[in-house]
Amino acid sequence: MTAVQKISMITVEGRGMLGVPGVAARIFGTVAATGTSVPLITQASSEQSVCFAVPADATETVIKALEKTFSQELADRDIDRIWSGNEATIITVVGAGMIHTPGVAGRVFSALGANDVNIIAIAQGSSEVSISLVTEAAETRRALTVLNALIEE
Repeated sequence: MTAVQKISMITVEGRGMLGVPGVAARIFGTVAATGTSVPLITQASSEQSVCFAVPADATETVIKALEKTFSQELADRDIDRIWSGNEATIITVVGAGMIHTPGVAGRVFSALGANDVNIIAIAQGSSEVSISLVTEAAETRRALTVLNALIEE
């Protein structure tokens, strides 16, 4: 397991994003222009929101840059809001044994849920050897303890 702490999840959301080409390119072009690294990205298939992680200390800078880039879309209500939640942690469970093993993700999320750990976002790489999840910073220790016990089973 790995844990990347002191991150923020930024969300860009709005029904006006649905099916509009280039929105993600504009989002990440803007983030790149601030010199900020993005260690995790997730988007629902509805295309109505894009959520991504940035270092917590870059949150305000990134949000201001995005608000400037999307000022017209915000004024037209194509984008409803650009926001971030509380400080968070990205936890990644890694293992070659995960490849083609049914139920691994289910076991991970069931164990966390049974221990009242709330998941903010989820991402899995195409290599199938890792699952990343995001929790609020306050839940990091509990999440790691639960996952450690699961790995030791």
